[in-house]
Amino acid sequence: MLAPSWEEHATCLANAEEQDMPRVLMDISVKAAVNLQQDAFIVIGRDTRPTSEKLSQSVIDGVTVLEGQFHDYGLVTTPQLHYMVYCRNTSGQYGEATLEGYYQKLSKAFMELTKKTLCSEDEYRSLKVDCANGIGALKLKEMEHYVSQGLSVQLFNDGTKGKLNHLCGADFVKSHQKPPQGMEMKSNERCCSFDGDADRIVYHYLDVDGHFHLIDGDKIATLISSFLKELLLEIGESLNIGVVQTAYANGSSTRYLEEVMKVPVYCTKTGVKHLHHKAQEFDIGVYFEANGHGTVLFSKAAETKIRQLTKELEDERRKAAAKMLENVIDLFNQAAGDAISDMLVIEAILMLKDLSIQQWDALYMDLPNRQLKVKVADRQVISTTDAERQVVTPPGLQEAINDLVKKYKLSRAFVRPSGTEDVVRVYAEADSQVRKCGPCTC
Repeated sequence: MLAPSWEEHATCLANAEEQDMPRVLMDISVKAAVNLQQDAFIVIGRDTRPTSEKLSQSVIDGVTVLEGQFHDYGLVTTPQLHYMVYCRNTSGQYGEATLEGYYQKLSKAFMELTKKTLCSEDEYRSLKVDCANGIGALKLKEMEHYVSQGLSVQLFNDGTKGKLNHLCGADFVKSHQKPPQGMEMKSNERCCSFDGDADRIVYHYLDVDGHFHLIDGDKIATLISSFLKELLLEIGESLNIGVVQTAYANGSSTRYLEEVMKVPVYCTKTGVKHLHHKAQEFDIGVYFEANGHGTVLFSKAAETKIRQLTKELEDERRKAAAKMLENVIDLFNQAAGDAISDMLVIEAILMLKDLSIQQWDALYMDLPNRQLKVKVADRQVISTTDAERQVVTPPGLQEAINDLVKKYKLSRAFVRPSGTEDVVRVYAEADSQVRKCGPCTC
């Protein structure tokens, strides 16, 4: 995860003219106190898009010209590349910085976690995966045999025919609230969708009446944090766990976590970088955006304590719970949100809790909600505070929103300027279907 302080440096470099590159690089090295005597090492990876190979070679050429060192991993998912960097930056303590190391670490943790649930052939589990015609299909095929004893995976939209993210993938399914094309779905079958670079995942199914049900990042975070809380209670440890959401999280998920599971929930500005950094403040930090991008972070102290408990505890139930938690630590990719890793965690939890996808979906009912964007002449007119949930300017806008919200039960609404285009994003939810918005002027 790029440190926020480096975003300014990256912007300066991206906007620099070719003849100014040496000067800009030197300015960055001075501002960031970079030791120019230390050898640079660059980790490179690419996906299956036609442009990737050429872009990757350009990076290699640039590193070579500047006399840096590099390792080219070739075709990898974005989270796998993050994993390699994390392994190398921890001198191998986090894991082996190879694809084989990645597959071995995740599959070993998954098989250990689920071994007691795999008692008979009748309990063999199958999952349909929409790979968005992206790199995830290639890497999931490579990993299949590592977990085949515990999970049968059927791949759809694997890139052999369709276009990347076209009418398929996590973003399409989440945005359009309907099944991806290219996947045959039968009632009550567990299905999931990756996005193109395999860092997002959402689940979905058709009920017996053929109605489509989406299980997004909010319900993924709820399932995972509830499971972790139960394990901590079983062990008897008071490690602090926190769930990090954005303003787009459905209000029902927040209420379920806080009121039923008694898990504290924190809200940050939109963007994974904000959620990731907030999650680092806890012993166990769970973060997921509603779009399905997320993971769980364990502090070094918490990880050390949990691994220690697996050796020291004498009570069999507490020891078993500690061992489960240790395997969960190894199963998550703590470097970044990872669809493959998250999928295995979810499948393991569903097995261990003996939950069907319908039972998971029924943990709580999402409040009806609507999202839309409004084109404006200047998005900078609107400024916000309180993790983008309250408008500061223009004067009177927040009061107008408050007056509307008062009219409906369990209602909430906010507007925020886009970070990239001249539009304002609008979100509203209530206990009954949100009414259609009229024309907006900003």
